[in-house]
Amino acid sequence: LGIEFYDKELLSRAAKDSKICKELFETHDEKPTSSFLYSLVMDTYSMGYTNSAYMDMPINHKIFLAQFDTIKQLASEESCVIIGRCSDVIVEDAFRIFICSSFKKRVERIQRLEKEPEDIKKLESRIRAVDAKRRDYYQYYSGNEWGKPKNYDRCLNSGTLGIERCVEIIANSVTLE
Repeated sequence: LGIEFYDKELLSRAAKDSKICKELFETHDEKPTSSFLYSLVMDTYSMGYTNSAYMDMPINHKIFLAQFDTIKQLASEESCVIIGRCSDVIVEDAFRIFICSSFKKRVERIQRLEKEPEDIKKLESRIRAVDAKRRDYYQYYSGNEWGKPKNYDRCLNSGTLGIERCVEIIANSVTLE
């Protein structure tokens, strides 16, 4: 559709725009760090906003705000696809899509995509950990429950529909808007 796509690239742009070290964005990507001590230590490396309220804020909140600003800016400049990072609540007039699949199908898909086979138990554990971090991040910053259909305009099950059918449904939905 000729629409820009932002996922990890968003981190580089937010780092540049906010003048916060890119490595901090990678460390805190979709992770609501709850350790106050860790946030204080890591905060010594950050730069950017200088008002008192901002300076007293933990680094994970600063990272979220920098991503928030970047997402708002991107959405105001162009039609684009933004993956995760609470973009569905940040961009008010966004077309919100959630793609899910059964745990079993997700494990099978990742196994097919990986170049080096990973122990199945380690892979399952890694998937659960990533899901938990995404869920916690989303709920912490949005106040909504991650993956609940009421939060989205479309929810698609790629395990049932297949990836190509999901792409077709999304493309048809967007072109009808």
